[in-house]
Amino acid sequence: MNKLLLFIVLIFIHPMRGSSTSQGTYPQAVEIVLRKAGKNRIELEKAITWCKKTGDPLKVKAVFFLIANMDAHYSADYYWADKNNDPIAFDEVSYPDFTSALKAFDAIKTKNPGIHPISVIKPDIYSVKGGFLINNINESFRAWKLSWAKNISFNDFCEYILPYRVCNEPLQDWRSIYSNKFAWITTKAKTGTPEQTLSYVYTDERNWFKDTWGMPNRNEPLPRLGAMQLLLRKSGKCEDIADLEVFTLRSQGIPATLNIIPYWATASDSHFVNTAFDGKMQPIQFDVSRTPAINNKLSREPSKVIRVTFAKQPGTVASIEPIKNIPDGFMRTVNYVDITEQYWKTTTVHCPLFPTPMQPKTAYICVFNGLKWCPTWWGTITNGIANFSAMSKGVVYLPIYYNNGKISPAGYPVAEGYQHNVVLDPDTIHRQPLLVENQDRYLLLQPGKTYKLMYWKPLDDLGGNLGLA
Repeated sequence: MNKLLLFIVLIFIHPMRGSSTSQGTYPQAVEIVLRKAGKNRIELEKAITWCKKTGDPLKVKAVFFLIANMDAHYSADYYWADKNNDPIAFDEVSYPDFTSALKAFDAIKTKNPGIHPISVIKPDIYSVKGGFLINNINESFRAWKLSWAKNISFNDFCEYILPYRVCNEPLQDWRSIYSNKFAWITTKAKTGTPEQTLSYVYTDERNWFKDTWGMPNRNEPLPRLGAMQLLLRKSGKCEDIADLEVFTLRSQGIPATLNIIPYWATASDSHFVNTAFDGKMQPIQFDVSRTPAINNKLSREPSKVIRVTFAKQPGTVASIEPIKNIPDGFMRTVNYVDITEQYWKTTTVHCPLFPTPMQPKTAYICVFNGLKWCPTWWGTITNGIANFSAMSKGVVYLPIYYNNGKISPAGYPVAEGYQHNVVLDPDTIHRQPLLVENQDRYLLLQPGKTYKLMYWKPLDDLGGNLGLA
């Protein structure tokens, strides 16, 4: 999984708090973002003015929703530069196909020895233009009224159809292109169930989009492909595929969202899946990287299942802790909700902590993934016990503190089984025999090999260490 490049949210405001008044003033949350936008305020106000001129109060509310939450979003992108770090003009989506784009780029490389990529973070409040917002709002309303979801609530429309982006992909004008390319989905939806329609979507995509799971990562600093890059390149890993589903379904007015499994809790790597919703907002789990794709259960324990939202959410750890006190990853953002309980059996994990004279108010919990402990959730501390909500059963967890960019053990690991749990405090005095057997998809022992059973003991810090002895 590529690390997410994270835009630090300076001020947390719950979406749409406050009320609008007349004479050109806006809801408080909207006005705060407009002030942050600086010179780009004029572009955002163009969209507001257009929505007001339509005479449709829902479009006014829609543009307010987008702007009020815009400061939580950004593009993780890059540009090409010459040996002097001066930008070189190249836009791959301006070419008719990816082969043509690669050929043009090869010519640019020949003329510019030393060409190299430079990563950039582009906050939406500075880069979103009025025309882009207007087109997005217009197209999303049109598609909504033609879909099976035409009777869902306006709030659900705002969260699951209206947004102009999925995650932190480069911002590209996609609505009209996707609307036309995938118009057949709306036609199919008129004669079939939502599940049947999603099956058609899955079958169509398998015919033209290549899953590159297991292949080398992109050698460009691009965590996610933009909507138009997905159509141009016709290939990507599960995170790109999941983004593609959201763009595709939302273009046809079908509510859809991206769900992230930051880490598998009993294996390496991560995963990305989708949820679509029927006309009554009942969820349909959707994973096009697996067969069958519809309502397919996870094959193993997730560390968490996190739904990405456009709206900022109350109760995230980033709303109460400074960013510097939060490990890298999705927890540094404010636009997500925890939906692990919809995918796996869960419980509240209670971790006894080592005594310390200066105990923080927040602890974090890790799973072992890729030969390292990976922070995956946060919890509050009460009487020396850290409490972590809705954690998957069948997992070994390690409570940790995060300070100065490093994690340190806060207590012994806890094995949270399906029937029992135990604190893994090793007893090196009273030993006992242990039978270790093969476990399908988890542990495969090879004949003729010698294995060592290691036990865990705390280290001063776990940065780069296994925490094993």
